[in-house]
Amino acid sequence: MTRTPLADVACSIARATDLFGDAWTALIMRDVLTGVTRFDDLAHDLGISRKVLAARLSRLVEEGVLIRERYQERPPREHYRATAKGEELYPVLLALMDWGDRWYAGPAGPPARIRHLGCGQDTTPVSACAHCGEPLTVGNTTQLPGPGGRTGPGTRVLGPLLAAREDAPETGHPATV
Repeated sequence: MTRTPLADVACSIARATDLFGDAWTALIMRDVLTGVTRFDDLAHDLGISRKVLAARLSRLVEEGVLIRERYQERPPREHYRATAKGEELYPVLLALMDWGDRWYAGPAGPPARIRHLGCGQDTTPVSACAHCGEPLTVGNTTQLPGPGGRTGPGTRVLGPLLAAREDAPETGHPATV
């Protein structure tokens, strides 16, 4: 696996976007999680070069986000399936979709809808507190240092800011970073 400078930053956002921050990777995961799993179908749907697609799929397999499975022996053909790690990207994609629908949908409206199979209703994602269920916003949350936090590349200003919050009484500092 090729290590990049972001892989060593003490920030989960930096580490996640090191893999997932490229638009092709997000669109590949969108397609795979929606049921487009074969290489040729992915290349055709996305209009991506085969070389770029192969590189992105290899990295996703290497990182344990996708697995490659054989679906035909003669000629040998494989498709891609999300692992549990890959399936956990779905809420991230839904949040990006919701934000894009809100700020970039054209006059005709959003290009796709999400239907919750449990209740049969169209829905939008909500990021909520795991304890009380209240929606999470910049105004009602703050970030504090975690056990893996440290000051260094990518957190030279942020690290001390979070550490100072840990020692200060609740002041309602927003989560903005």
